Amino acid sequence: MPVLEMAVSPVKSLLWEQFPPMSQSRVYSSTVHYEGLLYVVGGCSETGTPLDSVEVLDVESQTWSQLPPLPRARAGASAVVLGGQVMVLGGMNRQQTPLASVEMYHPDEGKWETKASLGQPSMGVTAVERGGRQGKLPVTALEALDLEVNSWTRYPCIPSRRAFSCCASTGRSLFSLGGLQQPGPHNFYSRPHFVNTMEEYDLDQGVWIKPSRTSRMKEKRADFVAGSLGGRLVVLGGLGNEPSPLGSVESYDPVKRRWEYLAPMPTARCSPALLQTPSMLFVIGGVSQGPSNAVEALCLQETV
Repeated sequence: MPVLEMAVSPVKSLLWEQFPPMSQSRVYSSTVHYEGLLYVVGGCSETGTPLDSVEVLDVESQTWSQLPPLPRARAGASAVVLGGQVMVLGGMNRQQTPLASVEMYHPDEGKWETKASLGQPSMGVTAVERGGRQGKLPVTALEALDLEVNSWTRYPCIPSRRAFSCCASTGRSLFSLGGLQQPGPHNFYSRPHFVNTMEEYDLDQGVWIKPSRTSRMKEKRADFVAGSLGGRLVVLGGLGNEPSPLGSVESYDPVKRRWEYLAPMPTARCSPALLQTPSMLFVIGGVSQGPSNAVEALCLQETV
């Protein structure tokens, strides 16, 4: 039986669109997209203070509106849409401590409601676990939660240990990308360094694929964002060996198994929020010279 290759869009079909900037520059904000509206919740200001402000972009008309503020200012929270309502969970407050509070915004009523708190204060939580760090040590664990039976399954660990890396999926594979690699315990004189590592986990075979020379990203980077668009894996911005944030964007073609440069980000940034729709990758806020109010999207255009 022949193997069907996935459709991969050409590089020229991925173009940047710039939206009006947010009224508030912010980093570590929470974002959701629902029925053509892009919600941006909380985050940190230029002074590093968690925000209670909330604004929403009508993507079609490209206009921003202010929503009622959060009952509690927070940064690094998780946000999801549940039954047409925006739920915000955890985060960090203005006293720099994690929050357990959960709040839900009702668009029809235009108000926030306080819900039952989390079991423990949490910040930096996401809907999909991507490993991360325990204290200051990078973690290589890869685990998945089966929602039907409410149990965790442990998979083979990520081959290398990196902090500030990024994970993304194209459907058939899970990718662990870039980051800051820390020296081993016996390398006393080595320093952490940026890497262009790409490690691919084949979801069908259940194994990590041995990396090749062409599997490495073109640039070494950490604290960036990654997603998939048009069958391609896309990495955007971050920090590298340059003194300022990166604006470069590159994509990986899983069929040809090679990296290509895309048009750079209009605003070079690290630590932005990424929000994915079927045809757009929104890059929101982050750090440029300081916290940014830029909102830009890499869009999949129809090609003739």
